[in-house]
Amino acid sequence: MAYFQLIPNGTHIDFIGKRQICAVLSSVLIVVPMMLVLTGVTPIKLGIDFAGGSEVLLKFEPGIAADEGIIREVLKAHPEIQDPTVVRFGDAADNEFQIRFAGGSLAVDAEAVADEIAAEAGEGDADGEVGVPDKVQGLVALLQQDVGPLTVQRVEFVGPRVGKELQTDGILSLTWASLAILAYVAVRFSSRFAPGAVVAVIHDLLVTAGVFVMLGLEFDLRVLAAMLAILGYSLNDTIIIYDRIRENLELRTSRDLPAVLNLSINQTLSRTVLTSGTTLIALLSLYFLGGEVIRPFAFAMLVGVVVGTYSSIYIASPLLLVLEKWLGAEPPKAKKKKGPNVAARV
Repeated sequence: MAYFQLIPNGTHIDFIGKRQICAVLSSVLIVVPMMLVLTGVTPIKLGIDFAGGSEVLLKFEPGIAADEGIIREVLKAHPEIQDPTVVRFGDAADNEFQIRFAGGSLAVDAEAVADEIAAEAGEGDADGEVGVPDKVQGLVALLQQDVGPLTVQRVEFVGPRVGKELQTDGILSLTWASLAILAYVAVRFSSRFAPGAVVAVIHDLLVTAGVFVMLGLEFDLRVLAAMLAILGYSLNDTIIIYDRIRENLELRTSRDLPAVLNLSINQTLSRTVLTSGTTLIALLSLYFLGGEVIRPFAFAMLVGVVVGTYSSIYIASPLLLVLEKWLGAEPPKAKKKKGPNVAARV
């Protein structure tokens, strides 16, 4: 019975033969954003989660013609608001918007603001309107004057100290995750496999971060969560290929390592395409239909899945060949299988 095959049996693409071209491409994708940051041409844009700042959730009265563009134009007249981000919440009929901005005197001490909100909470109406601290009154008055009547649903502040702690915790989480991957691969396979897996996931994080830098997008907690998810996804794809490499090494000599790498990648290519394809479909749905809140996470994951698939093939696998040449030794040996027709020499 005939059946559909996404990747026909016997497909042989010379992935390893293109490793040098891909190494140059990866270097460009990593070095160019770094140079842009170091020279100050394109600074890293941190969200208020890391840089500190303010977040205000507003709801305009029904019938008020408000959108993100109108609100941004009004906020340009406020001298204390720097680089505001305006996001619509819910349906257009809800007229609810989130305004986030960094710096300025509005980013005051969080405890003082909490006390002020609590002291003024009794002034809210029956709909649950929150009392507004004096520091936000100018923002509210400006929008009420130029856009229309509104209520303040929520006011949150992140101080510079909290933002700094979040930066440190984020970097530590990525570092510990990379070290855990190094240990896991070394135990499951061999110490020769581990560097390729770690370099691949670091490559994925650097390229994803580079895309955000070049596009001028913000780094916040949603992007950090995506980075951690990218680590797991890239490692999973790499482990599948490594597993097949180990199996094929039982049947061939170390001299055939380039052929083994190519064979293993081609044998797992169908699984790689199907997994990456279905993941990309889900992420595209999140990006276009999930709303502004989830969009930064979805975009980072889209970039990470594409780069992670690429690195599993063109970064992690070729590094086994590079290590053999550098160290002048054979690749990791697999356990010998008993059987009259199985070549045990590796």
